[in-house]
Amino acid sequence: MPTADVVRYLADVLGYELLAYITGKSTKTVRRWAEETTSPRLGTEQILQATAYVFQTILESDSDHVARAWFIGLNPQLDDATPADMLRDGNVKAVVTAAKAFVSGG
Repeated sequence: MPTADVVRYLADVLGYELLAYITGKSTKTVRRWAEETTSPRLGTEQILQATAYVFQTILESDSDHVARAWFIGLNPQLDDATPADMLRDGNVKAVVTAAKAFVSGG
């Protein structure tokens, strides 16, 4: 999926503010990505793709409200950090693992 589509999808399901927080950018920058007037750097693009993957993973077994809450809630799989904080710090693998554990009931 093209990055602009991923950004628009994530902005729709998570909101521009949370997406801006996760990427460490302003909401204005995130809106520019969605409008395709600028593009994120490769590292940020990977975080966006991982965020979309994680959201979809959780959505397979729960509602969109639960999936959104999962991103901002303290997570024992992540030493009580939030997935949003971990993604912001670039800990993509740990967040993907935590999402899979959440879906499997672990």
